[in-house]
Amino acid sequence: RTGFDALVSRLGVRPHIVAEVDDMAMLRLVARSHNGLAVVPPIVVKDELDSGILVEVAKLPGLEETFFAITSTRRFPNPLLTLVLHTGKAAGES
Repeated sequence: RTGFDALVSRLGVRPHIVAEVDDMAMLRLVARSHNGLAVVPPIVVKDELDSGILVEVAKLPGLEETFFAITSTRRFPNPLLTLVLHTGKAAGES
């Protein structure tokens, strides 16, 4: 939400917010069922964009989401998971 607030402040926009959710499935449902705008990652509503149910009206450069990868400790870690986690860390450092 901090990134969104900074963006609308920078643009001089005062939105009338009717819902705020932190669950991607719920965000998808809100975008589908309400008139107005929803700030949602395109991958979450890919099927709706492809079918024309939803339309992308603007890209919001500088607005990003942070995701966390969480796993339990295992005696024999999955080597693919290790690769993904190390690749993600390296990408975050650049």
